[in-house]
Amino acid sequence: MNSTAFNPIQVNAQQISANQPLSLRQDQVFHGTIKQLYPDQMAEVQVGNQKLMAKLEVPLKVGDAHFFQVTATNPQTELKVVTGPMSQAMSPAQQMNQLLETMNLPKSSEMQQVLSHFMKAQLPISKEQLLAAESWMKNLPEGVDKNNALQALQRMVELKMPFNSTVFQALTQGTKTDGMSANLANLAQLLANQTGGNEALKSSLLQQINDLAKPLNNETGGVLLARAAQTLLDQSAPTTAKLQALAALKEAGILPKQATLQNWQNMNQTASTQNASTAVLPTQAGPMRQQIASTAPEQLKPMLDQVKAWVNNESLLTQSQKQQLQQLISRFEKIPPSKQALEVFAKQLQEQLTKAFSDNSATRLFTQNEQGMSAKDQLMSLIKPDSNVPLNDALLRNLVKVTQDSPQPQMQSALTQAEAQVQSAADSKAMEQAIKTVLKGLGVSYEATLASKAGDVQAVAQQMKPQLLALIQDMQTPTALRDAAETVMARLNGMQLSSGENGHQHQLVMQVPLEFFGKKMDATLQWNGRMKDNGKIDANFARVMFYLNMESLQQTVIDMQVQNRVVIINVYNDLPNLDTLAMSLKGALKSGLAEKEYTLSGVFIKPFGEQHTKTVTKNSNQPDEQQSGVDIRV
Repeated sequence: MNSTAFNPIQVNAQQISANQPLSLRQDQVFHGTIKQLYPDQMAEVQVGNQKLMAKLEVPLKVGDAHFFQVTATNPQTELKVVTGPMSQAMSPAQQMNQLLETMNLPKSSEMQQVLSHFMKAQLPISKEQLLAAESWMKNLPEGVDKNNALQALQRMVELKMPFNSTVFQALTQGTKTDGMSANLANLAQLLANQTGGNEALKSSLLQQINDLAKPLNNETGGVLLARAAQTLLDQSAPTTAKLQALAALKEAGILPKQATLQNWQNMNQTASTQNASTAVLPTQAGPMRQQIASTAPEQLKPMLDQVKAWVNNESLLTQSQKQQLQQLISRFEKIPPSKQALEVFAKQLQEQLTKAFSDNSATRLFTQNEQGMSAKDQLMSLIKPDSNVPLNDALLRNLVKVTQDSPQPQMQSALTQAEAQVQSAADSKAMEQAIKTVLKGLGVSYEATLASKAGDVQAVAQQMKPQLLALIQDMQTPTALRDAAETVMARLNGMQLSSGENGHQHQLVMQVPLEFFGKKMDATLQWNGRMKDNGKIDANFARVMFYLNMESLQQTVIDMQVQNRVVIINVYNDLPNLDTLAMSLKGALKSGLAEKEYTLSGVFIKPFGEQHTKTVTKNSNQPDEQQSGVDIRV
């Protein structure tokens, strides 16, 4: 069974009616029944579960059902009768045919599908919208199911979205759970091979796609940086090895071109302009070293006390490393304060911290301190204090590229070892980091970031979404390339349009194309839950669907239901013996959930034939009563 699309929260007319009055627009057509007549040709008309007051163009009888068209909404709703009275004996098909003839609409199968769907949903829709919908239904992209397309049309009308092809394409693409990696691969191929258009923009976008394909490349770069620093600090290392490490750091932009084996630690160091006598030490090691160097000799004692506290609080250092650093501080506490003593202390502190963080960058991957910094971030701050985390990631990825492009066998060996080290250390934190890296690189929160004016504007501009937008708007972009860019853009917009809220019910959709160590995977996460009265997520109740398309396990759907912090997991997959793998992971899953104060009730492995296809509504927090397949009951 192919699970190619998910069901977003259905915001149907009945749900809307409970929250807000029926909103009509000029030229919309709907089916209604006359419930009560009033003077001046005013009438009460029932539409589905709602009633509205409107002025009729001609007198009608109570109890008659008609198709009406909205002719005015201000200052009052005015209706025109489109069809004659419809008896209860008329079938829906007969009613639809009468409407098609009266409104002079084509009787194509697509038009009948659209009109039938809106008649059943009892939703108003205009003639122009019907014609547009018919055209879109006739030209559905490959892989888009007609039922999903009809749901997209309904969602556009219900939520009063702009009724245009861009929104329709985004909604239909946004519910697909596979093909994102293929869309990106196709776009990358066209960017590389198609001539014409903005070459600089094409090159930048291609680089961004390549970076997304390796979301842990910055970690690999961190290991390479650590090993380069270790080599440069090692007095017994061969000079040729040191020169190779120095050249790689210079070519990657981490060290300036004039750096040498003798001065590389001091090349990026500048005295802090902050008043060191009163300032609190920065949390980054590099800026802290600069502030120490600018401290007045008479402030040596209070500054050393701050350095002691900094060392004790730095969780990225081992206990042994902390002891060595405290011994260094104690020695300088006994020396008479002078400018020369401060310079020597700053130099020796930098050497010890560089050695400590280079050792830990290679052994404590995916570990962060309370400030969200890793050992590689601290190491980079010592080598390049004027850098920041976004720039660090770019520099580390550049270091990987420099190493990869090097003809030296030693460099290729270093890269292979670094990648193997990252792979062996990969865990749930690595997966979390990779997902965050990919979502940030895609530009999923691009508009929100701009609206809040948060983050580096230049860094935001390098994300995929704004670059796609620029490529699509460029009139010189080749047609095939623009079409591929629009497809990817529709997938990104679809995530946002498929996410939403209905009262206390909320839905969040994320599509993440992932690649780990040569293995590609399309992952879609659909979270459905509710909000508390204080506006925060209710963590006690939720339903989370994971739609995964992996090279080894292939099509997999994980349905996790949470009720009163009790978790039931259904895994749908057609491969045999999957229960054996699941059994071995049960303990880790149970303990991991227990750490977050959740109780695992059971894991059920089922073939796709047993998947319950149902729409997530506000009662969807109830777990399935019937459980079958391989039962791993805790």
